[in-house]
Amino acid sequence: MGYQLSAVVADAELLREQTADLDHAVVGELRQDFALLPVTPQLVEELTGALPDFSAAERSPAEPFHLVLSAALAGVLAGWSRSGPVAYLEAEFAGGAGYQSAAVWLGGGVSWGPRVDHLFDGPRSEWPLNAALARLGAEPGAWIDPFAELGLHVERSTAGWLAHGRRRLSADYWDELADEWESRQSGDEQQPERPGPVGDWGIL
Repeated sequence: MGYQLSAVVADAELLREQTADLDHAVVGELRQDFALLPVTPQLVEELTGALPDFSAAERSPAEPFHLVLSAALAGVLAGWSRSGPVAYLEAEFAGGAGYQSAAVWLGGGVSWGPRVDHLFDGPRSEWPLNAALARLGAEPGAWIDPFAELGLHVERSTAGWLAHGRRRLSADYWDELADEWESRQSGDEQQPERPGPVGDWGIL
């Protein structure tokens, strides 16, 4: 099962304030008062006045993102970061192979990154998505890493996060459904496997 993401992550209130007047902004709830803004071509055009450009090259330090962060788009994120740290996260996996890329803005400029990784031979905390989320202020908890702690595993695509945000679901929505299902099955002698949308989120 694959995984694909192109999104801005920041404090939920910051994102809501900055996107309140946008037609193509859909904010999805994460844990720890963070939120995720799926980045679509329509959103990029609304933010910058131009269609997005995409890199056909293999991900590398020189070209860490599939979405080309134009000066206009980077300027928008830099502007938002004057109210708090803002991260752009990108990932794509299929059959266990893929990449993660991330960058963080704070105080009107890039404060970390961009970083890209497709080998994942270093500590999990240094993988780009985890490292960026830690710099946003994500706190450790019961989950394996910041990615899971904030709930970025509950949807597997940017389109999934669009639907998630439009339905105003919480990051714990699937766990709540599973708990409800288990409570209904608690009287049964034999229970089928607990349902879930992603299982092991499988991005390494």
